[in-house]
Amino acid sequence: MTMTGIPRNEYPRPQFRRDEWLCLNGEWQFEIDRGDSGLERGLLDRELNSKIVVPFCPESKLSGIEDLDYHNAVWYRRTVAIPQEWRGRRVLLHFQAVDYDATVWVNGVEAGRHRGGFSPFTCDLSGIAEGGDTATIVVRARDGSEKPQPRGKQAREFGPHGAIYVRTTGIWQTVWMEPAPEIALLRPRITPDVANGMLRLEQFITNNTPGMRLRVTLSDERGEILTAESRADLDLAPHVILPIPADRRRLWSIEDPHLYDLQIELVDADGQVIDRAQSYAGLRSVAIDGKAININGETVFQRLVLDQGYYPDGILTAPSDEALQRDITLSQEAGFNGARLHQKVFEERFLYHADRLGYIVWGEFADWGCSRYGPTDGEHQLPGADYITQWLEVLARDYSHPSIVGWCPLNETWQVLLDRITALDDVTRGMFLATKAMDATRPVLDTSGYSHRVPETDVYDSHDYVQDPERFRSRHAGLATGAPYVNAPAQWDVPARFGGDMAWSIPYRGQPYFVSEFGGIWWNPDAREGEDSWGYGERPKTIEEFYDRFEKLCAILLDDPNMFGYCYTQLTDVLQEQNGIYRYDRSVKFDMERVRAAQQRPAAIEQAAAST
Repeated sequence: MTMTGIPRNEYPRPQFRRDEWLCLNGEWQFEIDRGDSGLERGLLDRELNSKIVVPFCPESKLSGIEDLDYHNAVWYRRTVAIPQEWRGRRVLLHFQAVDYDATVWVNGVEAGRHRGGFSPFTCDLSGIAEGGDTATIVVRARDGSEKPQPRGKQAREFGPHGAIYVRTTGIWQTVWMEPAPEIALLRPRITPDVANGMLRLEQFITNNTPGMRLRVTLSDERGEILTAESRADLDLAPHVILPIPADRRRLWSIEDPHLYDLQIELVDADGQVIDRAQSYAGLRSVAIDGKAININGETVFQRLVLDQGYYPDGILTAPSDEALQRDITLSQEAGFNGARLHQKVFEERFLYHADRLGYIVWGEFADWGCSRYGPTDGEHQLPGADYITQWLEVLARDYSHPSIVGWCPLNETWQVLLDRITALDDVTRGMFLATKAMDATRPVLDTSGYSHRVPETDVYDSHDYVQDPERFRSRHAGLATGAPYVNAPAQWDVPARFGGDMAWSIPYRGQPYFVSEFGGIWWNPDAREGEDSWGYGERPKTIEEFYDRFEKLCAILLDDPNMFGYCYTQLTDVLQEQNGIYRYDRSVKFDMERVRAAQQRPAAIEQAAAST
């Protein structure tokens, strides 16, 4: 379905596509409700006082609002004509992401609620509206700044500062509708099995009826490969095995990101197709081999970049689908083969492009925002059960993407190890166990940097922004003897009553190790006197000093036979944080040939694997 003139009108869920859909991006009525009293004041039942362009948040320029103040609540309203040809089927209203606490009414009836600013949710309009009807959609999004909640890099203070940016409130990803039958397909889980040359598809359905069958057709660029069927009336999630013949077997890799097409059909007892969806999959494995992480049985040094996913005009929302693709290709041009998607759950379209372009990524939850305003006591981190709930939604959304090679539920959680279990211990372990239960095929890092608290964590890491290469080298020399650099609490004043300089992390036990944040070299040759500019450490005095520092820091990690990868901070400048490889507007800051060349020396861990 072509929808010209509508912003961000590409299909928002590429790995589970139906033919019929209606994009609801574009102009909506809008009203800011600073006191969160709108329900009492009748905003549900009246026209709103301004306009906004969805899916861009009101803080952004592209929204037409560009209001950077606090928004405790915002309201949206739009009337939609549901296509007549959808009559007789359920109408599903989808929100790809609304920050943070959303309530949806349709024709005055509450149709759904959702808490969490980074994962999608759906409102089933059965009994409220159907094909041929007019639906008036009202959305209230609450996003207060006081309570601990997952925010990622959104500022709790009034303005951005340091490595913290501006806020995003309300709808910030696509809103859309689609029709679905009463008995319908839900998002599948696709697991590659390289060892046995097959794909395993677990297909969730809304309910089952005697005689139902699941039929899956696998294709590649040469055409149909095979069709497999399974009974769909015995389980809510029937399985289909897709064994790929040897002559059509092609692995997904960085060098060759091959994708298979899937057609998934739900067939009734009379042989009629009652629901159909398209998907795709990559045949790819991830495994731990001593200190290395292997992809398809081969050691791959992960040259990652920290990607914050912010844009000057859209903030968290890319201005276009092309902008999502361009961030990947810019990274690749700079010599990186992947990214740590940092403190943001990226749009599904980004992962689709990573799948297509052979770009490996670590999925991360946007967990920052669960703390008090300082290290005042042993309960500094205050995550709740909502963190686990929201992270499970993210895992369910992104499980089937071959580009994802690891999970990172938390980032820079920090708390001394006390003689009692704390909320941080419970939630850290809960998020780790939830990830392993949802996905046994990828390594999981319990938290990136600082307080490693789960003994079974698959990966161990540190963050190190030391700018002097020789000091950086000496800090990481201990990895060779099983004593790697671990972030220490000396950077903050831990109260004496909690043990003062106590350890923050459980001991290292020989897991694959990487420096998952380093560099952050501060460079803005265009900075004006008095401009707010920030980066890590002492900024280079000349661009040649930048190149020298960048080359030496990368070389230290590339030359370490016990280091499986690194993650350089960061892909782009973001507002006042000016340590990107590119400027905030994605224009070039450096000679990309030199940046790329610094990363192309053979990695010691790959050479060691090749010699055995």
